[in-house]
Amino acid sequence: MFSKQRPLLSSIVASLLLLTASATADTQPNVVIIYGDDVGYGDVGAYGSKLIPTPNIDALAAGGIRFTDGHAAAATCTPSRFSMLTGIHGFREGVSILPPNAPLSIPTEAYTLPDLFKDAGYTTAVIGKWHLGIGSKDTPTDWNGKVAPGPLEIGFDYSFLLPSTNDRVPCVYLLDHHVLNLDSADPLYVGKKDEVNGMGSTVYPDAKVTPEAMTYYKSSQGHNNSVINGIGRIGYMAGGKSALWNDETMADVFVEQARNYISQNKDKPFFLYFASQDIHVPRAPHPRFQGSTTLGYRGDAMVQFDWSVGEILKALEDNGLTDNTIVIFSSDNGPVYDDGYEDGTTVKTSTKETDRGHDGSGPYRGGKYQVYEGGTRVPFLIRWPAKIKPGVSNALINQIDFMGSFAKLLDQPLPENEAVDSRDSLAALLGEDQIGLPFMIEEAGKARALRRANWKYIAPERAKKNQKPNTAQLYNLDSDIAEATNVIDQNPEVAESMALQLKALMAAPGIRK
Repeated sequence: MFSKQRPLLSSIVASLLLLTASATADTQPNVVIIYGDDVGYGDVGAYGSKLIPTPNIDALAAGGIRFTDGHAAAATCTPSRFSMLTGIHGFREGVSILPPNAPLSIPTEAYTLPDLFKDAGYTTAVIGKWHLGIGSKDTPTDWNGKVAPGPLEIGFDYSFLLPSTNDRVPCVYLLDHHVLNLDSADPLYVGKKDEVNGMGSTVYPDAKVTPEAMTYYKSSQGHNNSVINGIGRIGYMAGGKSALWNDETMADVFVEQARNYISQNKDKPFFLYFASQDIHVPRAPHPRFQGSTTLGYRGDAMVQFDWSVGEILKALEDNGLTDNTIVIFSSDNGPVYDDGYEDGTTVKTSTKETDRGHDGSGPYRGGKYQVYEGGTRVPFLIRWPAKIKPGVSNALINQIDFMGSFAKLLDQPLPENEAVDSRDSLAALLGEDQIGLPFMIEEAGKARALRRANWKYIAPERAKKNQKPNTAQLYNLDSDIAEATNVIDQNPEVAESMALQLKALMAAPGIRK
């Protein structure tokens, strides 16, 4: 499936564009994707939030198109990011939530979204959370040397990363191929407990042995390995003290990186993928944002994220780039409340979806990890003042279609057998099509669902040993937006048709085929 072969015409065009970058900057739009983490449909004011103020995101919505049926490709982070950057559903490649020290999940020979932009003459960058793996499968990652392969090997020209995710080790920043500010006298090691014991001159507490070391807040589940900055993490690390991040200043660091990148590249077309750590756990907003809501760390982290959005928009304005820059705002999956820390967020249960009156998934059922609409239906905004008329769209769209859509916009052919699940949704993104996709797949772990217009079919999951399989589900979202009533018995023909279609789509090499 992965070939990295570029069409000859595309390569010729790319060479010409690179020679005339300053001229094309006036005609080719810059593209900025601002990607939230665990930000639900109902976490944004423009989508109905009353308890979390998001004036900057709301202003972005007012100046562009607010999609009411926009989706991430999956209900968890790694598959969503993988799908957005490759145009391939994560389940086809066995991609799931990655552990610490996982190798790069995107093959270096894959043709990716940044590759597409580079072929069109763009410079490309990723700033923020990565969580797509670093290094190769065959060789353990050397955190004290060249950390590769990573973003630079799959099409990005520049990367400044939180290499995994903020609740996992290593708790350091990665600038291109090297750990930022790493002291060679205190080398960094990441791995299993017995692999890092005795390594490096800095030893971090093990929360399983000394839980009192978790002074910022305690772990509620699973986040009880190495304690960094008073917060328990998933996985173990040793050494690297000079390179440790400060959780409370992370948003400031990423925003400053984005500002610099925009300023330095204002005279040529650029693609910036800005992946915030907010509002993923551990939620540790800067003290200036703490107490800005009545919802504790989670609500305050969302206010911090809104600030980050505002700063990026301001950087575009300051550099005279607003009119001809496409800004897309979205999230990797739906919301979650208690996701491993006792941070004061109300526990979400099967019967209680609100946190002190705030429902992160809005009117939809479920959230992160779940195949219901709340798991993948997320805030989805696009602004391009030079081309897009502001408004609201009910078109069905999905982040996995960015490759197909931008290929159309930039007149760049996609290579054979690449981005096999990415379709051209450009007309919907530009507000010219109010219908959007005729169907799409939703995934959450091993669960699969099919959306077809306003019908939603959820396939029964495979039963574990000695367990009965789950029952198939069918919902009519026209009359049951909350997926409260399974109507499969009343609509057997619809269910059978959608079951067969889903099975065929999953067995096929890709949706575009």
